Amino acid sequence: MTDTSPPARRKAGRPTREQAAARHEELLDTALDLFLEHGYELATIEMIAFRVSMTKRTVYARYPDKAALFLASVRRAIERQVVPLEVLEGLDNGDLAETLEAIARMRIGQVMTPKGLRLQRVINTESYRFPEIFVTHNELSTAPVVAFVAGFLDRAAAEGRIAPTDSGQAARAFMSMVVGGQVRAIVAGRPPTPEQIEERVAFTVRLLLDGLRPR
Repeated sequence: MTDTSPPARRKAGRPTREQAAARHEELLDTALDLFLEHGYELATIEMIAFRVSMTKRTVYARYPDKAALFLASVRRAIERQVVPLEVLEGLDNGDLAETLEAIARMRIGQVMTPKGLRLQRVINTESYRFPEIFVTHNELSTAPVVAFVAGFLDRAAAEGRIAPTDSGQAARAFMSMVVGGQVRAIVAGRPPTPEQIEERVAFTVRLLLDGLRPR
């Protein structure tokens, strides 16, 4: 006999797993906003809980103190900025200059988004207090891109298109020159125009490839 009774109802007020995950993400996003807005010292658990309509008890059930919440919010922001390997591979069209320019534009573009700019400013202002956020950002977000560029240069050297070099140092120097300078200007509130970005990226790529030209 077919059971025609209605399905059991979820206990009133109990969120679904998806709802709970969304609320947790809202908590981390809001925490990062308030840490940036007020600074780590002045932002409080009470302030964050109020902004997301949670009780302090609910927040403390997940994070034992403000430092733990701060680190979790920053790590999540960093993880959201990680570029999957398949995306990096998709930027490689076989042309040395065009591929390097595409990688540079991608990294600069990340910082120019509201979330990317927020993350960079938090790292700049609070890494003296929490050096682990700088390390985490480098390990999860920066190092994989540098490694991809180094591998790209290694392949180009093996094919005779550039001179053999220390690809790791070359990749780090390239990212520092082409991305670092633009990021500093963006974070300082003086973002370059699209035309300036194109000019600076093209110049840096030419400078790198001229230095690595087989002789």
